[in-house]
Amino acid sequence: MNNKKQIIGIAIFIVLILIIVGIKFFGDKKEVDVNEIKALEDANLTTVYVATGGGKEDFIADEDVVRIMREKYKLNVIYDSWSNGKLVVNPLVREDGKTKYDAMFSSDQRFYDYYKLAPDKTKGEADRYNVLNGGLTLNTPIVIYSWKEVVDALQTQGIVTEQDGVYYISDMTKLMSYILEGKKWSDIGLAQLYGNINIASTDPVTSSPGATYYGLLLSILCENQITTESLANNAPKLKEFYIKSGYMNNTPADLFERYLKTGMGGEPMIVDYEKSMIDFANSNPDGFNQVKDNIRVLYPTPTIWNSHCIASFTERGNEFYKAFEDSEIQRIAWERYGFRTGITGGSYDVSKFGIGVPQTVSSTVSGLKMDVYNQLIDYLKQ
Repeated sequence: MNNKKQIIGIAIFIVLILIIVGIKFFGDKKEVDVNEIKALEDANLTTVYVATGGGKEDFIADEDVVRIMREKYKLNVIYDSWSNGKLVVNPLVREDGKTKYDAMFSSDQRFYDYYKLAPDKTKGEADRYNVLNGGLTLNTPIVIYSWKEVVDALQTQGIVTEQDGVYYISDMTKLMSYILEGKKWSDIGLAQLYGNINIASTDPVTSSPGATYYGLLLSILCENQITTESLANNAPKLKEFYIKSGYMNNTPADLFERYLKTGMGGEPMIVDYEKSMIDFANSNPDGFNQVKDNIRVLYPTPTIWNSHCIASFTERGNEFYKAFEDSEIQRIAWERYGFRTGITGGSYDVSKFGIGVPQTVSSTVSGLKMDVYNQLIDYLKQ
């Protein structure tokens, strides 16, 4: 009887072992099949290597954008992160030291324009690829974020005007003069705010958004006629403006977070991109609904575009560049991440956000050339 029980026990044990082995075998087989399927898919795709500036990481990683690139355009896009400064100085090769890039995706038009020039060997700039195609791809204008009570006071001062639910800084020169003169918030009827009137920005010396903003200020001071003489005449005013601005964040994300968390008392006015609020509205709808009735988006007249530009170096890069003309990719860029697309910034349905965002942004100045920016930043650093 005991022997019979032992035999049954051994048989059950063997069956269990076989089941475990079978599960392991077929589980591994399933995993292999999935990997094999992905490998087959990748084999039918064209791999494109792109040296990529920051500010659009979430958009290019969006699963629907990746899917459209793979399914519709048969592109497997590999994005490597680069700083804009290194894009125009270092050799554009991958970390292995030999794989060349098919395209560059800068986050500021001045670097795109500068890359198309011959490298300055006196500054140690590497040889550059021949640019086959390219241009402005993702755009967002500089705006100033503020609060209802602050904007009401600025309207009383004739600095801000409202049109069709959109708020414009129609007299940016007057606002700048208030800051340079050291006027206090209390001087314009905001006794609840302490200190001098100020617009917080990221540091133009270390931050691309800050540099773009100061480029806008220079254009306004020079009435969009920037010459060696007008730059020399107005640089001291910008230096004074820079000094009066005090502490500056290094990243726009940190500044925007401070604006939302500290409210009107902490950050009455900040400089950022239009896309930041739209991105916030999509990524944190509950938080957006809590503040949307009190926030105000101000569009300087004129403002300036921050443009992410693609330069293609190969036919693979050309296919990547052309894919951004896809209407679905452009819809995702705007509705989820706040990027306007195309050369002029396009026309979009803005009603769902419930805040003053214009259909089009038409009053703009051109971005400054690299040498003007460099002169301005060098002067601010002194």
